[in-house]
Amino acid sequence: MSTGRTRLAVGLIGLGRLGRVYARDLASRIVETRLVAVADPVGALAAEVAAEFDVPRHYADPEALFDDPGVDAIVIVSPTHTHRDLVIAAARRGKPTFCEKPPALSLDEVDEMRAAIDRHGLFFQMGFMRRFDAGYAAAKAQIEQGRIGTPLVFKSTSRDPFRPSLEYANPASSGGMLIDMGIHDFDLARWFMGDVARVSVVGATIAYPELATVGDIDNAVVTLTFASGKIGAVDLSRSGIYGYDIATEILGSEGTVRIGYLRETPVMLMTKNSVTHDTVPYFMERFRDAYTAQLQNFAQNVLRDRTPPITIADGLEALRIGVAATRALTAGGAVDVAESTDDPRGAGASI
Repeated sequence: MSTGRTRLAVGLIGLGRLGRVYARDLASRIVETRLVAVADPVGALAAEVAAEFDVPRHYADPEALFDDPGVDAIVIVSPTHTHRDLVIAAARRGKPTFCEKPPALSLDEVDEMRAAIDRHGLFFQMGFMRRFDAGYAAAKAQIEQGRIGTPLVFKSTSRDPFRPSLEYANPASSGGMLIDMGIHDFDLARWFMGDVARVSVVGATIAYPELATVGDIDNAVVTLTFASGKIGAVDLSRSGIYGYDIATEILGSEGTVRIGYLRETPVMLMTKNSVTHDTVPYFMERFRDAYTAQLQNFAQNVLRDRTPPITIADGLEALRIGVAATRALTAGGAVDVAESTDDPRGAGASI
């Protein structure tokens, strides 16, 4: 049943690097949304963004935004460690909510979020923008059409051109590389291949020794065994150096599909013994349209009373793989994903 509205009045929480992009999209690039309020603990930043995008109200306290009667729906782009409390607060108000990945830092926190969502009947959509990228969406459609037969092997690469700040990399706030960065690949693995049964990991701090001071790594390879018996591998790196390299390949019984590109500008310079081109700078450029598309999809789903395509359950299961991978790195050997707990010493590891 349609709500009868044509535009959704949105309140945005979190105005960091990605939050400002979302503010721009919600305010000016999506016909189904009006950005009516923004909130950030740095009050001056909230005022600045509100002025830049002509947003009528701004707050330093997210609670004030939740209680704003002019806000119909909530978009959360704040740091991961704040997600649980914000989603639960949104659920109490019954305001449809979009939340960026990862859903939270721990499985227990996501269970609390899911309980609140279910208890209050909240419309909740998880943010995994790669599913809205044109290449990934086309590959999904081709696989569903049987173009490559039965998917057998999943391979995915995520390489950043440089490390994040030590403050951001700290697992206490981000979850660490295997969760914060790997969760995209783990979500794609489930989307293309189904549930993951077991994981094993090799990883180390080998490019940026300073990351070890906050307890994080900079390179890892994760192997996946799916519940179906099919296999996969995920290559994660914070030292890509040459550019932002995101690629996925699914090998099937009758063909293979590859997703991704490295050249940003459609220009190659060819001189004697040399062919050169530029590279994708970073995630803002690579997934520019995907970020907009997923927010537009959220607004359309709320306005048209459609079921969200990515739920808290998807966020929970992708996080569960990340937690299992983190345990596998710590304990060694393979870890059963279904037995994964937030305790890195928990059951399920086998040497």
